[in-house]
Amino acid sequence: MSEPKIVIAGRVISRNHSPYIIAELSANHNGKLETALKIISEAAKAGADAVKLQTYRPDTITLDSDAEEFKIKGGLWDGRTLYELYEEAHMPWEWHKPLFEHAYEVGIPIFSSPFDNTAVDLLEDLNAPAYKIASFEAVDLSLIRYVAATGKPMIISTGMADAEEIEEAITAARDGGCKELAILHCVSGYPAPAEDYNLHTIPDMMERFGLVTGLSDHTLDNTTAIASVVLGASIIEKHFTLDRNGGGPDDSFSLEPADLAALCRDSKTAWKSLGKVDYGRKSSEKGNAQFRRSLYFVKDMKAGEIITSDCVRSVRPGHGLAPKELMNIIGAKVMEDINANTAVQTKLIKKIDL
Repeated sequence: MSEPKIVIAGRVISRNHSPYIIAELSANHNGKLETALKIISEAAKAGADAVKLQTYRPDTITLDSDAEEFKIKGGLWDGRTLYELYEEAHMPWEWHKPLFEHAYEVGIPIFSSPFDNTAVDLLEDLNAPAYKIASFEAVDLSLIRYVAATGKPMIISTGMADAEEIEEAITAARDGGCKELAILHCVSGYPAPAEDYNLHTIPDMMERFGLVTGLSDHTLDNTTAIASVVLGASIIEKHFTLDRNGGGPDDSFSLEPADLAALCRDSKTAWKSLGKVDYGRKSSEKGNAQFRRSLYFVKDMKAGEIITSDCVRSVRPGHGLAPKELMNIIGAKVMEDINANTAVQTKLIKKIDL
């Protein structure tokens, strides 16, 4: 069976290619278009494969209510209403066109997570090359079907979704016409502790659903993301900011530019290190074979003398017979006079079966 893959803006994403790194801009613009533009530039400089936005307005994602059920309890946003949070965090729709244009100028693909059909329509007008379904929207099957109808590649984040809900989201995407689909293992905590991630879920997801699989990582460093590559993650998404102490809703659990550059570099190194099953001698080892152990005479011997255990030792370098031949040598005769520190060679020994 061939390895599943998707293609976004000409970039193939699969286990046969280095991990696809998505820099999530999210709310880290902190209300300033120039900050959002700078984040895109820095993501491109760091080597990210794409930058991602979130496309919603507060009234398309929640209701303007201060009832208790609309208030956030605990965590980074404790005490705020959903409407207040999304009013601050949302990306103004009039910014999308200049952001898309800037991304094209600096050479990094840009797409978004739409949160309702009107957001999809906006992104279609901007010719978004792909779509991301956020974890909280993975249960909104009608939205998934609407996105699928665009025919663009889709990535679904699975935070909080159980296996049945993931299957339902996949079915909705397929029924809606999506041909290129990927899913991300995710823990919807902000930040999330590494021990909550249970990365062994990734290979299970790959086997269970047969899709390109990756990681949406909300931990505070890159360790979990790098580890996911070893388990088969083909996509890594991390929130990205200019300054973790910037005071925005998502800044505190986002990567800064140096961290993102390290993620792009180290995830690629981890992927390269996986390679293939290979027990052969590697190119970097070729010059060092001479330093393996081999058998050497450790005393002077006359032609015809019998080799005893105190005549030969296994030492470095590796120019003599292999150490495994030691018991075949004991009891044999030497064919000529031999000086100490001479490598044991077949031609120097008589009556030996090597």
